[in-house]
Amino acid sequence: MSDFPSDIYTEPRDIDLNTLANLGPLAPMAGIWQGERGLDVKPKAEGPKKQAYVERIELQPIDPQTNGPQLLYGLRYHTHITKPDQVKTYHEQVGYWLWEPATGAVIHTLTIPRGQTALAGGTAAPDATSFELVATQGLDTFGICSAPFLDVAFKTTEFRIKVTVNADGSWGYEEDTVLQIRGQAEPFHHTDRNLLHKIGEPTPNPLWRAQLAKA
Repeated sequence: MSDFPSDIYTEPRDIDLNTLANLGPLAPMAGIWQGERGLDVKPKAEGPKKQAYVERIELQPIDPQTNGPQLLYGLRYHTHITKPDQVKTYHEQVGYWLWEPATGAVIHTLTIPRGQTALAGGTAAPDATSFELVATQGLDTFGICSAPFLDVAFKTTEFRIKVTVNADGSWGYEEDTVLQIRGQAEPFHHTDRNLLHKIGEPTPNPLWRAQLAKA
């Protein structure tokens, strides 16, 4: 608690409204992206199964966020995944990527429509091209919360995501979701990875668009 100021109410002044200019290591991720070579290794009754997938992810800048003295810049995202040449949704996910310039904190929130949400955290330099975030089940901060069935049958005990930004402008991720599956003694590592290429530019955040309109 000593890391936080005694005044937890007063908001920072002179906030730069241009989110795209203040995203630190998240800046290269802003925009609309497509990944054609995703690989998911998931649990099945007969053992691990590999599944290829196609992904579209949109990351759009949000207005600067304040928590009293804390200032966060971020991207709102929506991920939609299908199996190759199929229309049916294979996976869908929404949430935020957040950056706190004052501390170097990176935060990733995720929610999936099977009754699960997680908050992963880590730190990175403003110009970092690789960083890793972690969420752990049972913690009050940077934890995991699941609906009853998932908690009993496929309890997620840890979630890790490593992001790598490449020199050609693409970026990729590697995820490791550790599951304690009912009836199995050893934890199962449910992994996902993909390489994403930009197909659309981001839309500036509302406050910055309004300021540009007045100029």
